[in-house]
Amino acid sequence: MSRHIRPAAFLGLALAGCSLAPNYVAPSLTAPVAYTNMGPWTPAAPADAAPKGDWWRMFGDATLDRLEQQIATGNPDLAQALSQYDEAAALAAEAGAAEYPQAAIDGSGTQNRRSDNEPLREGSGPDTYADNEIIGTVSYELDLWGRVRNLVAAGKAQTQASAADLANTRLSLEAQLADAYFSLRGEDAQVKLLRQTCAAYARALALTQAQHAGGIVSGLDVGQAQTQSDNAQAQLTDAIAQRALYQDEIASLVGIPAPAFNIAVGVALPAPPAIPVAAPAVLLQRRPDVAAAERQAAAANRQIGVARAAFFPTIALDASGGYQNNGGWNLLSASNSLWSLGPSLALTLFDGGARRAADKVAIDQFNQASENYRATALAAFQQVQDNLVLCNDLAGEAQQQAQAVQAADHTQYLSLTLYQDGAVDYLIVVTAQTADLTAQSVALTIATRRLQASVSLVQALGGGWTAGG
Repeated sequence: MSRHIRPAAFLGLALAGCSLAPNYVAPSLTAPVAYTNMGPWTPAAPADAAPKGDWWRMFGDATLDRLEQQIATGNPDLAQALSQYDEAAALAAEAGAAEYPQAAIDGSGTQNRRSDNEPLREGSGPDTYADNEIIGTVSYELDLWGRVRNLVAAGKAQTQASAADLANTRLSLEAQLADAYFSLRGEDAQVKLLRQTCAAYARALALTQAQHAGGIVSGLDVGQAQTQSDNAQAQLTDAIAQRALYQDEIASLVGIPAPAFNIAVGVALPAPPAIPVAAPAVLLQRRPDVAAAERQAAAANRQIGVARAAFFPTIALDASGGYQNNGGWNLLSASNSLWSLGPSLALTLFDGGARRAADKVAIDQFNQASENYRATALAAFQQVQDNLVLCNDLAGEAQQQAQAVQAADHTQYLSLTLYQDGAVDYLIVVTAQTADLTAQSVALTIATRRLQASVSLVQALGGGWTAGG
């Protein structure tokens, strides 16, 4: 039997090679059975008609729909995340190239002179000579210990994590835009309310001035009415300024310079939509940040196998061949041919503990990635639960505030009527008007917060839905 190891034998070993990475099991986390604080505004099961992808369309606002579409083409943060995904995909392709043989070709044509003082120089041989060569090489690493396969698998997992990061960036930007948009529409509603209030206070001021001119009331009533009117004007100015800030925020999100951007005033706030809420366990599959964290853990698990492969020799099949001569045009002749074929082996015998340290680092990084997954998932459950509480509690608060507005409207009307009849002093009117304005302003704030809570719940749930969740 031949004592030489043939290349085919190495190939067979490579095909039967092992992986030193631990068997991967996704980090464990017990999902809750159900969420609490469910209500009519957050049904517990997705419906077939639920939004799929463009989740913001559930609000039925054409302007919001248009703005959300602009994020995909105009937002620089999203463009950066897309570039990072492309980079991760390219790195995975680069790692995958190691699964194939590497081939190269090299050629040179040189004129050379040896030094007269060359160490150990022999007398024979020319002092000047030519050296022409063209050499092709092929090398293939036999992946006996799974180093290459684990690198490739880690690269694929990193690419999947980057894709999930991209989806999470997109969802975060969409939610940020929707939140800013509803804040802007809330300010529009506040501006409308304050304009109406300023007009009403101006009429009340004119009434007190007329009564004061007739000697019916004192200057105190005029001063109180003037103060009331000026305060409302100041609130109106502030609301207009706040609206401008939200408009500038939206401009940056859609990639347009703020001075060149404008959103027409609108005063209608849409009704908060019913948001389907899937079972808690489904959240772990839907949230892009949770998916990214799980893929990071999978990649870290593969890196353990890469680190452990360093304890074993690297074996490669190498082949080279070409032509070499000492000058002239007959380089590609049979007499000038050369070749080499055979395996190579490299093994580090002593490294001062570097490989053991690298193995421990890989294990620690996997443990960190696993705990990051658990932390991300726990935060996801908390965010859904918090926003469920907020959505449903704000719905009840809106009903209660509507009753408060109705009562305040009636009180304000009665106080002004009694004042005109001389039955009460103007302080009663001021108090009633202030309470009425506050009640209506709070009602608008609650309506805006309900819309923003709906957006936050959508983000917490991972975005749009499919018919199965």
